Amino acid sequence: MRVCLFDIDGTLLESGAAGQAAMESALFELYGVSGPVEGIGMAGRTDRAIIEDLMEFFAVGVNESSFGRVSAAYLDGLAAGLGQLDKPVLPGVVELLSALSGCDDVVLGLLTGNLEDGARRKLGHFGLDRYFDRGGCLFGGFGDRQRDRDDVARSIRERIRHELGWWDPAEVWVIGDTPLDVRCARAIEARVLAVSTGLYSADELSACDPDVLLGDLSDTDRVVSVLVE
Repeated sequence: MRVCLFDIDGTLLESGAAGQAAMESALFELYGVSGPVEGIGMAGRTDRAIIEDLMEFFAVGVNESSFGRVSAAYLDGLAAGLGQLDKPVLPGVVELLSALSGCDDVVLGLLTGNLEDGARRKLGHFGLDRYFDRGGCLFGGFGDRQRDRDDVARSIRERIRHELGWWDPAEVWVIGDTPLDVRCARAIEARVLAVSTGLYSADELSACDPDVLLGDLSDTDRVVSVLVE
């Protein structure tokens, strides 16, 4: 068996600032706070961490109730931002997912910092959710509960063990575009294919020592040979 776990933003699609804009809009809608945001990293982090950091930045009390309200408002506002994007699906993604989904003994999943509902809305908006559907649910690890991507990786490892009855890190690939994708893959001893389609350059990603580094996913045959053969 081979399991391929994909990051979303910067790897499968380019959502631009739609996510951050929806989060900031949610905070304004609920609490009337707005303004320039500094010092809060977005790339590769979980939505849980980003939303909580934004709430702290604007001095909004962070607890499960307030986090739930902001998350719900963020998800409601996400669709509008996605509808304004031009050609957001990155090169080769559809072809690659189609090819992998046709391979025997290959399971496609997600390892993303997105909230699960956010992941479904982003992927569904561009018709990519069907590749990750398993029994009516997206198969993957998501950023609803954990602040750290390493913990998200550990959660999908346990899900694989539970739902597939199997775990062999040598047969698991994480595909992502940030140093945090590389790091979280190493947290579960998985292999990692890094692509410089996001905010990080090939040199920056190379310094993290991924197993394979590509400019993008457009060469379907090459990427399939890396992930499957």
